[in-house]
Amino acid sequence: QGDLVESGGGSVQAGEALRLSCAASGATYSTSAMGWFSKVPGKELQGVATIYEGGHMKYYSDSVNGRFTIAQDAAKKMLYLPMDRLRPEDTAMYYCASFTGGRWFGPGDPSSFNVWGQGTQVIVSS
Repeated sequence: QGDLVESGGGSVQAGEALRLSCAASGATYSTSAMGWFSKVPGKELQGVATIYEGGHMKYYSDSVNGRFTIAQDAAKKMLYLPMDRLRPEDTAMYYCASFTGGRWFGPGDPSSFNVWGQGTQVIVSS
């Protein structure tokens, strides 16, 4: 059915910015819902940002609201996450995910998404 491939992670200082990208191939690109999730060792996967309902709705976790912006480009089958004013607590593996069908549990719930990328690491130093 295709892949989701993330890029753009890296190691930065607090206050700096990064832009994550997710390239979708095959049938993995979705205008229904695509999102970004973060994972740190020992903790559960957390919803970061989701764009859904044809791009008309956006969800952000409280911790990133106002600093991160989710966007998608349907023509290029790309999903983006510009991340501004990064904090050490943003350090995590970031995963791109797509909802191509199935049961919907909400934009911040990882269980809603059925296609996942391999992740890109973000490290923010103080």
